[in-house]
Amino acid sequence: MTDHADSVLADIQVLLANEPQLKAALAAAKPNTTLTITPVPSAARRVVAAIATLQARSSLLIAATPDAAVRMHADLTAWLGENVLLFPPTDTLPYEHMSADIGIVAQRLAVLGRLHAGESVCVVASVKALMQPTMTPEEFGFATRLLRQGDQHDPRKLLAHWVSLGYRVGPTAEQPGDLSQRGGIIDIFPPTSERPIRLEFWDDQLESLRIYDPISQRSDKRVRQIQISPAHEIPFWRRNEAVKRIDQLQIASLRREVQHEWATAREHLETGQRFEGRAFYAPFFRTPHEAVEAGLWQHLPSSAVVLLSEEHELNAQGIELQSHADQVRATQVENNELPADFPFPLIAWTFIRKAIQRWSCLNLSNQPIADDQSDAFIREINTFSQAPSYGGQTDRLFEDLRERLVGGERVVLVSPQASRLRELASEHNLALIGEEDGPDVDDPAFQSGTIIIRHGNLSGGFSSDPLRLTLLSDSEIFGWQPRRAISTRARKQRSESDRTAFLQSLKVGDYVVHIEHGIAQYEGLSRIEASGAEREFLVLRYASGDKLYVPVDQVDRVSRYIGAGEGKPTLTRLGTSDWERAKRKVRADVEELATELLDLYAARQLVEGFAYSSDTSWQRELEDSFPYTETDDQLRAIEDVKSDMENTRPMDRLICGDVGFGKTEVALRAAFKAVQDGRQVAVLVPTTVLAQQHFETFSRRMQMFPVRIEMLSRFRSPTQQKAIIERIAKGEVDIVVGTHRILSNDLHFKQLGLVIIDEEQRFGVKHKEQLKRLRHEIDVLTLTATPIPRTMHMALSGIRDLSVIDTPPDDRMPIKTYVQPYNEMLVRDAILRELGRNGQAYFVHNRVQSIYTVANRIQKLVPEARIGVGHGQMPEKALEKVILQFFEGMFDVFVCTTIIESGIDVPSANTMIIDDATTYGLAQLYQLRGRVGRSTQRGYAYMFYNPTKSMNEEAQKRLEAIQEATELGAGFRIAMRDLEIRGTGNLLGAEQSGNITTIGFDLYSRLLSQAVERVREERKRGQTQKSGEQKAQRARAVEALRRAAVVSARSGFSSDAEDPVLPDAMVSIDLPINAYLPQNYVDDEPLRLRVYQHIAEARSTRDIRMLRQELEDRFGPVPEPAARLLDLLTLKVLALQAGVVSIISDDNEITVRLPKSVYLDREQLQRESPRGVVIGPQLARLDRRVLRDNWEVVLRQLLEALNKISS
Repeated sequence: MTDHADSVLADIQVLLANEPQLKAALAAAKPNTTLTITPVPSAARRVVAAIATLQARSSLLIAATPDAAVRMHADLTAWLGENVLLFPPTDTLPYEHMSADIGIVAQRLAVLGRLHAGESVCVVASVKALMQPTMTPEEFGFATRLLRQGDQHDPRKLLAHWVSLGYRVGPTAEQPGDLSQRGGIIDIFPPTSERPIRLEFWDDQLESLRIYDPISQRSDKRVRQIQISPAHEIPFWRRNEAVKRIDQLQIASLRREVQHEWATAREHLETGQRFEGRAFYAPFFRTPHEAVEAGLWQHLPSSAVVLLSEEHELNAQGIELQSHADQVRATQVENNELPADFPFPLIAWTFIRKAIQRWSCLNLSNQPIADDQSDAFIREINTFSQAPSYGGQTDRLFEDLRERLVGGERVVLVSPQASRLRELASEHNLALIGEEDGPDVDDPAFQSGTIIIRHGNLSGGFSSDPLRLTLLSDSEIFGWQPRRAISTRARKQRSESDRTAFLQSLKVGDYVVHIEHGIAQYEGLSRIEASGAEREFLVLRYASGDKLYVPVDQVDRVSRYIGAGEGKPTLTRLGTSDWERAKRKVRADVEELATELLDLYAARQLVEGFAYSSDTSWQRELEDSFPYTETDDQLRAIEDVKSDMENTRPMDRLICGDVGFGKTEVALRAAFKAVQDGRQVAVLVPTTVLAQQHFETFSRRMQMFPVRIEMLSRFRSPTQQKAIIERIAKGEVDIVVGTHRILSNDLHFKQLGLVIIDEEQRFGVKHKEQLKRLRHEIDVLTLTATPIPRTMHMALSGIRDLSVIDTPPDDRMPIKTYVQPYNEMLVRDAILRELGRNGQAYFVHNRVQSIYTVANRIQKLVPEARIGVGHGQMPEKALEKVILQFFEGMFDVFVCTTIIESGIDVPSANTMIIDDATTYGLAQLYQLRGRVGRSTQRGYAYMFYNPTKSMNEEAQKRLEAIQEATELGAGFRIAMRDLEIRGTGNLLGAEQSGNITTIGFDLYSRLLSQAVERVREERKRGQTQKSGEQKAQRARAVEALRRAAVVSARSGFSSDAEDPVLPDAMVSIDLPINAYLPQNYVDDEPLRLRVYQHIAEARSTRDIRMLRQELEDRFGPVPEPAARLLDLLTLKVLALQAGVVSIISDDNEITVRLPKSVYLDREQLQRESPRGVVIGPQLARLDRRVLRDNWEVVLRQLLEALNKISS
């Protein structure tokens, strides 16, 4: 075992381990018996489990429910350190056609891996987790391979082996269970590994093993050996046996469509194809005898001890799970959906209970001894008793502590708010000993009556009368427990450039924007011989079927088209001035916008505000009490806000982040910081129910501190509201949470310092004007769930203070989304699955006139469920009441209209059923689905459509889009899809939506970024005109741009001026060089596009060296065409540095062209150029007939000479 998390807790363990009664009870445990030790309160079971684990070296602790297992795991980590493993249940239900979350499967397999390696660990599992089969030790051993550098292996056989284990083959290995092959390189991500492994072979010899970053795909560490585990718990290599068993089933009585599903699944299994829900067929991969042996306990060493947390609760839970599975089975058999002879998919708890009897079993119970129980198997001890509870009454707590101190007792307080408790104790003239003071339990001071306080987090405490010891946690002190998050595996975070990710997701038919030629449709990659060389091109189709072939080294000129709405864009006509005219008009508008934004920013800089103090110990205490691990994005946002608040300039920051990504926590910490400096805080929310939820969150988190929090909404009577308003005016309220009632004229703050606005876009024009006025005087923090892609974020950098949180918490899982014809049995199953995990569900039906009929139908379909109804035509108070009842769990299924698409957060509601989904817009579908999956539970969204109605193309695309956009934290791909789904919103005002529609979001962002930089540079040059003259000059410049656009339109030709929207790093090169990535080198087209994008973004010879290393690392030795592509890239970089516009080959002549703005010293350049080069005005010509095969060397020398002269 590793070191203990805290020395005091370790010493308490030693004290308890030597307590005579407990010591004798533990010593009495023997194999093939179950010894009950009682009474052992729930919290004390953790320390007993820790002691038993240390004595036996390994243990299995069984909890009744998954939640109880999570709490026990967290507590045991505090007692034992890192060798405590959680074995979670998968998120699938019996007889369900769904696949388990790969993160959970990975965690289960990782536990098997640690046990297989012979490590001394304590495994915590729930009854449900144990009843779900896993691999037998024999299966795990067969499937696991140890690979060493220098070993001989046939790569094809290894690949076939891993595919048979359930690994999914793709272009890259980024997630656990992924497998990829490129020539002699195999990438594999075992679920039991923290990061993926790259294996490089030379013929059959394993040359190297490298750990690599799944995001950048670059290797960063070499290892000599690695153990590769299976990807799934099902022995998929036995698929032939599975197919034979399926063939023996009686499926003739099943419904026709179900028979078709079985036939399709059988075919996929026979051919080894992956498909959604194949875990449903897991029972067929083992014989009935093998199935019951596929349990976690089989992996325990013989010396291990099995600890049962309240055996009667485990038995009850096992019976309930089995009963529920039997009910589901009976219903499906009755409805002809399941063969009557389908094998039972779980391991019966009664079997498990007998099987674990081979080990020493300890039942830790708090139940009194029954008369009929045998004394031989019971040890009654008085080592433990229930700890006293204070429910937040700190005066009573400290009075009691004083009495215990006088009585010579030992007390240990464990809390994440240890410093604050010490301060409170000091106010009561009571000294608490912290970590910095010592002592350990061996210290005489601890023996003679001492109160020790430690920073930590336990779910509960206990007392021990024989040891005169009491351990108290937040549960006893404050009456609430921190929620625990189940961390599966940190998911991939965004790090790639937005546009690189865009190219990987680009599909034939997608709309794109070429920066010089306009809007087109992508038609794929094509290799063409041109100018005597073979190159690869992006094929773009324009209006009238015209095609443009874009060389792959110019893919940085192409971006995905995203407009301001859902309509299709108009394709540009090639060979006309349409696109140039559109760009110039938009450029004029963004020039004006950039000036306005910079003016606003400059004005804000001049306003003197209040600078808050640096963080106090209280601030750290509050932040430590956060029961989750902050994401990096969240921490950055918090730091941004604190930095703003500590500045004299009033804060006006926008926090952007998807639902449940931690925006409220950022706001809460800001509010607490303001209150500590004597300032009042107003938290403005759009709905009454959200006000209630925020009020409860703020109150619970700040319970420890003297912060006075109130709420203003219709949930307060007029009398209560009047009293609260009076107290706010007197400064007797620190934080007020409320709806637009906060903006009423009768409300006056004594010293308002911070306003937090949740979803400002949901307030009316009048309220927005009031909020605008606030911004001149005080700090304002706005929260929004509207996505802001990085291109826009960068464009607004330094103008609009933005913090983006786009990384989901570790414990969040993507929402499973299903789009299919309406099916009543599936509706019933979906609701029952949610009830089975003590959850709630939404059923959205958007027609008020029939909503009660639908509610009655749901009630008949699922009589077990309690149904509530809500819609927009109800009286406001009645609607608020029913929403609050749903939030408080008073009914199970909320049949409602789209009123719930925003402003309601019910963590226990994780199933969304949408009736007739084709009638909703993409924005609505996205928002509705966002209501579920907001906690650690997996969210499910069912989008049903009427199969008897014809579905138009737009509706079909909307449903396809919402089904695709399910990945959490996938960065740009999902954020930009959100942007298409929701439109570009009001980030820059509705007047800019037309411009975004005209040229696309990406190009618009680039134009805005350039305009901002241009205006900023003008101001930096220190122009001396008065502000009025400057504005007049800007107005004339903008008008001139508008006139230029009109003149250009009339003439039919673009201006001779350089294109203002071309990035600095653009040069056209057309040379007779076979430069491309061969298909047999990078065979996946989206991946090839992604690599081309990396190549096109190179800006220096160092970048090119890094690119070559990356290609060799990821794909193996660089073939000739790819090497020539890098050579071409080197010429491009030199040309960019020299300011060259183009290098074009025409027959036997190569022309290097410079812009008119560049002065060229022709004589000097001619002197430095070799024979065969002719220097002219703004150009140089190379004669290939003279230079022959040496033309590339000469061209490079010429570019280097140009660089030398220009420098």
